[in-house]
Amino acid sequence: MFSTQFVLSFALLLSLPLLFLLAPRILPPRHLPISLPDELDDLALFRRASLASLHSSSTFSHLGTTNPQPKIAFLFLTNSNLSFAPLWERFFKGNEHMYNIYIHADPSVKINPPGPGGVFQGRFISPKKTQRASPTLIAAARRLLATALLDDPFNSFFAVLSQHCVPLHSFRFVYHSLFASTPAESKPHSTQYRSFIEILSKEPGLWERYTARGKDVMLPEIPFERFRVGSQFFILTRQHALLVIRDRRLWRKFRLPCLKTESCYPEEHYFPTLLSMEDPKGCSHFTLTRVNWTGSTGGHPYTYRPAEVSPELVYKLRVSNSTYSYLFARKFSPDCLTPLLDIADSVIFRD
Repeated sequence: MFSTQFVLSFALLLSLPLLFLLAPRILPPRHLPISLPDELDDLALFRRASLASLHSSSTFSHLGTTNPQPKIAFLFLTNSNLSFAPLWERFFKGNEHMYNIYIHADPSVKINPPGPGGVFQGRFISPKKTQRASPTLIAAARRLLATALLDDPFNSFFAVLSQHCVPLHSFRFVYHSLFASTPAESKPHSTQYRSFIEILSKEPGLWERYTARGKDVMLPEIPFERFRVGSQFFILTRQHALLVIRDRRLWRKFRLPCLKTESCYPEEHYFPTLLSMEDPKGCSHFTLTRVNWTGSTGGHPYTYRPAEVSPELVYKLRVSNSTYSYLFARKFSPDCLTPLLDIADSVIFRD
């Protein structure tokens, strides 16, 4: 009897290290919570940005300028190196008064900033830790929007991108595509602008995602028939960026922890649901960032490799079902940089 108990105890002791090693792979991921100090810090930033937008003649932070030409704010959300910085440098070259750049880099990950003297220098904002499939990605995107709103009153479009995104056209093509529907004499913040955000309502698995926090948790603010899904990479107008940072009602629901983590992707639901409920006619309901979901694994899209990069791939990725060409694409592995640079001037930026 004693021998049996000893063997069982010894076996249990030996299995503990194995249990600790395998637990993260067996158990569902634990979502990163948003602390009260982080929430209060964000709310203070959102209030400042909202108030500054009411008084566009106020003093803005040192990051931007007050050139009266309407601009595009490029908002990079990353948790790794900006591997495609040299390609983006070529994209932005010669258009200095038509854009601003803002980068939210996860502070828990060591990220090597792009080389000194480039367009990305000094563009990193105050970040908070992020985790995929959690409200922290919503918070990070809202933080980027608020910083850009506060920084420059002439930021008129706000493009959320990842470190794996690459441009499919020249900067001038992107700029004129976004502002094409607005007459030149219109004010920079004209309501004639539309946001380019994917908004879908009949996708498979939508009910499981809706009930990820519990069957009736989203009620009464968000009934199932108003729940939407879409890409977390989008382009918002200034009017809609303000709507996002001023929202409190839907955020209180989407920041709640999920019980079914395998069905929980709040960053893919918060923005489409909010804008669909508040201003559906002001949105295109499609994104301008091309993603290939063929053969996706673990919720990640297809990743293009260097051997696949070619002029034909760029031409293919540009084609969309709308009157607008895709402007950006993801997801590319970091070692695609060299072949992309090889065709940058002759293909990508030759419009």
